[in-house]
Amino acid sequence: MTARPAADPRAAPADALVSVREVSKHFPIKLAWPRPPGLPPHVRLWRAVSRMPATVQAVTAVDLEIRRGETLGLVGESGCGKSTLGRTILRLLEPSAGTIAFDAIDVTRMSQRALRPLRRRMQMIFQDPYASLNPRMTVGAAIGEALVIHRLVASAAERAERVAELLARVGLRPDAARRYPHEFSGGQRQRIGIARALACRPEFVVCDEPISALDVSIQAQIVNLLEDLQDADHLTYLFISHDLKIVQHISDRVAVMYLGRIVELAEARALYRTPKHPYTQALLSAVPRIDPKTRRERILLPGDVPSPIEPPKGCAFHPRCPVKDKPAACFHELPRLRVLQNGTQAACHVAE
Repeated sequence: MTARPAADPRAAPADALVSVREVSKHFPIKLAWPRPPGLPPHVRLWRAVSRMPATVQAVTAVDLEIRRGETLGLVGESGCGKSTLGRTILRLLEPSAGTIAFDAIDVTRMSQRALRPLRRRMQMIFQDPYASLNPRMTVGAAIGEALVIHRLVASAAERAERVAELLARVGLRPDAARRYPHEFSGGQRQRIGIARALACRPEFVVCDEPISALDVSIQAQIVNLLEDLQDADHLTYLFISHDLKIVQHISDRVAVMYLGRIVELAEARALYRTPKHPYTQALLSAVPRIDPKTRRERILLPGDVPSPIEPPKGCAFHPRCPVKDKPAACFHELPRLRVLQNGTQAACHVAE
């Protein structure tokens, strides 16, 4: 009998709504060098090198699939590229390389005009409910704007009816449509942001840390609201957060990001029970636990996160990796995501 070839971990499943292939997002910048002491201001050589071009590698060669109806959690330290990846998937930022497919349609190089019909089907809930709403627009105008742009209503009365319906779905009174954002609390503003994202009846929603700016007492309400809306509308979420406990509660699968790359991807239960990548193990060891039987030994990582301008050679995590006697490949060879025995995907030379 001929042995079956190993499955490609990057192969998109049949139920994938969003498929990301080798997507990168790099930001060109210029590094400003201070003037050496005593150097005359007219020296041309210093002027030539004082603003050298450089590149911030915010997201690099990410492979990812988001299945229909699931919640994919995306976690990692601040500055690791989570929000940049979410905005790039929606083409709010243009990818530097790679391809993005939505419902098997390649949207990577689509013009904004051609992309507009798909905009209705993919929306975003922003992190800061105070900055994401226009203070000069009433709540009704902010929510109803998308309905007008996409021509989903035929009259002002129909728009007002739809806005009232959306407000009721997120737990707000219909008279909120006549008020301005500054008249609401942070939690209420985030509910307005959710209503605005749902106005066009999307299929895919990027939740960019939607609870990080809210009080702890409000966070659970917003998470429960998102889950109820997902069940009712069969939504697909990319849930970006640094709160590992919330991600564990809401996610079906979890992707862990470090310095612009996905280092581990697994079912939520498997990842929280038996993390494979040393970085994931360190992250989960920092999660507070009430039950002493479930506590993990704290793993303290040495040093700081390397600069995305000059990431280390080989595995980007090797300067901080707590694994002893690391193989030479860690220092020279970039690890790719590979499927381990329990089905987890990890980009690590020593994970088993």
